Amino acid sequence: MRKALRWLLALTVLIGTLSTAGAAGAATAAEPEATDIKDQLLAIPGMSLIEEKPYTGYRFFVLNYTQPVDHRNPSKGTFQQRITVLHKDVSRPTVFYTGGYNVSTNPGRREPTQIVDGNQVSMEYRFFTPSRPDPADWTKLDIWQAASDQHRIFKALKPLYNKKWVSTGGSKGGMTATYYERFYPRDMDGVVAYVAPNDVVNKEDSAYDRFFATVGTKECRDRLNGVQREALVRREPLEKRYEAYAAENGYTFDTVGSLDKAYEATVLDYVWGFWQYSLLSDCDSIPADAKNATDDDIWTSIDTIAGFSFYTDQGLEPYTPYYYQAGTQLGAPTIGFPHIEKKYIRYGYLPPRYFVPRDISMTFQPYAMRDVDSWVKHNARHMLYVYGENDPWGAEPFHLGKGAKDSYVFTAPGLNHGANVAGLVPDQKAFATARIQEWAGVASASVQADPSTARPLAKFDAKLDQRNVEREMTLRP
Repeated sequence: MRKALRWLLALTVLIGTLSTAGAAGAATAAEPEATDIKDQLLAIPGMSLIEEKPYTGYRFFVLNYTQPVDHRNPSKGTFQQRITVLHKDVSRPTVFYTGGYNVSTNPGRREPTQIVDGNQVSMEYRFFTPSRPDPADWTKLDIWQAASDQHRIFKALKPLYNKKWVSTGGSKGGMTATYYERFYPRDMDGVVAYVAPNDVVNKEDSAYDRFFATVGTKECRDRLNGVQREALVRREPLEKRYEAYAAENGYTFDTVGSLDKAYEATVLDYVWGFWQYSLLSDCDSIPADAKNATDDDIWTSIDTIAGFSFYTDQGLEPYTPYYYQAGTQLGAPTIGFPHIEKKYIRYGYLPPRYFVPRDISMTFQPYAMRDVDSWVKHNARHMLYVYGENDPWGAEPFHLGKGAKDSYVFTAPGLNHGANVAGLVPDQKAFATARIQEWAGVASASVQADPSTARPLAKFDAKLDQRNVEREMTLRP
């Protein structure tokens, strides 16, 4: 059963009023003052304040919430999980957001929050520091435990924010919103999942090869493939530069195994990284004639798009939880490189095991994603998926079956890993906006009668509503 929120007690002040004629006074009870939202949040058992940051029209709180390390055995210890609350009004709906990684501690509004003009609760994913148990039992990092984190937060906040709730997230956050719905389908009134990969069979990744054979234009693909190949042809001089770069910055390569492996991994990420974060119009920035480009041109292009710092120990460490999950449940893509001769590729796409310290054991569970995929096909309700036409992660999307109800999959033309409702074709954009507002309980009578009139209920705020792709370098959703 849902625990009722513990409200702070307000003192009732009795005011005695004496008549000027000396008649007996009558004591009247004053109405209790409304409790401040911060006090109401902090009255929730296990909730504590880290800081409050001002923002016009909102209250923004960074909080810690006490969670069990193991939701199946709550007595086995707890940890502090960071969440944020962008508070507008308890009379508005609430959007539950997670990016699947660390939570931002600055005010920000996700697209569904703008669409419904609501509150927003954001959750840091378990095991991303500082939301990591100490000591860390990595077997407790799985999609059910994370969904149960969300479930407890929802149960704690629902008595306060008692209107409709919609969950959302982009990329790994879209996956997270999906898994939450799969395990706790009665919590949310709707789900908006952006660019969420669906790697049903980890060892069958031909969809990615087909994607890279046709994405964009041949001219752009040729430019990218040329730079990627040339970086491997010039491996020796560019690795000397990499060695100097690592020494200058104090980078080491114990986790991945060697500088050589890190170099190849970065180069092999290059084409993927371009399409994940860039647009077709950005192809003009890619060297057109790679064979005659300078070493500096090749290095700069690879570093700008893929990032030579990432596969260092220092670059990988913050993302250990992601790679652990990729190697135990989520799966990880593998693609071919038909434009590069085999003699230039020594390792190929390294599996997640290479990006997690060896003292953390990993065993892949092939049934995890098959279960989620089947559930979505047959049980999706009030779920909206948005993909970008040129986003590699969309090569393996979620599909809806006959059992799905009031659920949709849309693709934004020409967009990348930052695809959103605003980027859909006009009729789909209006329809999706109307459905989100309907699920959140704020669709006007006119929108219900004519979905084509639907517009976001909150005005665009350049600071709160940044639409930039959250740059998660290399092959991470």
